[in-house]
Amino acid sequence: MGISTQVLGLIAGLSLLVFIHELGHYMFARIFKTRVEKFYLFFNPAFSLLRMKRIEGKLQFRFLSSKIPEEWASHPENTEWGIGWLPLGGYCSISGMVDETKSVKDLASEPQPWEFRSKSSWQRFLIIIGGVLMNFISAIIIYITLTFTWGKEYIPLENAKYGLWFSDAAQYAGFHNGDKIVSVDNAKPKLLHDFEKKLLLDNPKEVIVLRNCELDTIHLKEDNWKKLLGERFCNFNFPFVVEEVIAGHPAAHAGLVAGDSLVGIDNLQIYLYSDFVDEFRYAKNKEVTLHFYRNDELLSAPLWINDEGKIGVMVNHFKYLETVTDHYNFRQSIPMGIKEGVGTLTFYVKQFKRVFTKEGATQIGGFIAIGNFFPKVWDWHRFWTMAALLSVILAFMNILPIPALDGGYILFILIEMITGKRPGDKFIGYANTVGFAILIALLVFANGMDIFRLFR
Repeated sequence: MGISTQVLGLIAGLSLLVFIHELGHYMFARIFKTRVEKFYLFFNPAFSLLRMKRIEGKLQFRFLSSKIPEEWASHPENTEWGIGWLPLGGYCSISGMVDETKSVKDLASEPQPWEFRSKSSWQRFLIIIGGVLMNFISAIIIYITLTFTWGKEYIPLENAKYGLWFSDAAQYAGFHNGDKIVSVDNAKPKLLHDFEKKLLLDNPKEVIVLRNCELDTIHLKEDNWKKLLGERFCNFNFPFVVEEVIAGHPAAHAGLVAGDSLVGIDNLQIYLYSDFVDEFRYAKNKEVTLHFYRNDELLSAPLWINDEGKIGVMVNHFKYLETVTDHYNFRQSIPMGIKEGVGTLTFYVKQFKRVFTKEGATQIGGFIAIGNFFPKVWDWHRFWTMAALLSVILAFMNILPIPALDGGYILFILIEMITGKRPGDKFIGYANTVGFAILIALLVFANGMDIFRLFR
């Protein structure tokens, strides 16, 4: 049930986002009176699960069809809608455009008024960027709906029952795991985000913390707080209780299950998340003995810590700290949703640079990694939260200047706008071939990493 629900969530989420993306291309193409030959959800090599086209005012359907009906060819002005059998995306085949559905040989005739190549550069630009715009706009709409329907749940900083845990840079600046924030330059922050923002942007001089039931003052020097820039340097501390085990990772091999409460490692008795994070980091590429409670029974199991100091579990600190939920009317939800969408995109862009590091490359995952983030028990709030996140990621990834992606076409159009010279169809065709090879290689690598983690 759990895995099947995750698979259903993954397919449903990606299908929706791909449809929205391609719909963006379709809408702008039709606005500029450009023909769209085919609009498909999923790819259809050899045959289609469903074909649909309007012929003389009536919709005609073909199921499990391997050939296009001859009578459909006499109505090229109407779009063929369909569903393929290979669930790896989808496509919108635009007339007169070199893409994954057509090569230069298919454009041997003179350009026609209804073709993509006959449109002005700014019209072609909008047709191409339409998919990215639709994905980002849909993400904002989802965030607005989430805020309006469920509100915003958060933990006030004063409810940090177990204090905070801090990164190495924050500890270097003088913070200790377990510290509770009292004030920053005599101002009391309400939220963890307020504390982080003030620390990073306002160049504060001192922070008063409650440490071991006593007040202590941390004097911040400029070289200290500058080290905090560009990373998440603190978060709430809480008991380490497993929320979900990720398949193929060390915790799964050790037999951990959701609900296990970790209470020790080797001969060390600990129970807070931050303490385990530190100990796992020190035990990289080593086997330790993990102690945990399951149904009030103390158990132990050998656990291998991977080379990143992680074991492959998800946790939920909201369960162990008192939360507050703010509710918003629809008008109030709009700016909140926009802020959430822009913030998610900004965070993802900043984190993307890690992909080009050795550590970041090992974190790349494919469909299994994405599917693991969907709940094993259906949860609409989490489904739509994941859909919004994936929509932002899909928009960003498609805008990258890689041939065969939207960003590659946009790059060529921008070059044309600046230089006045349009790249030839043959050049675009060759560039797309290279781009497709790069994308296939990335797809193989990402899903290969998933398989490697499963068997490791």
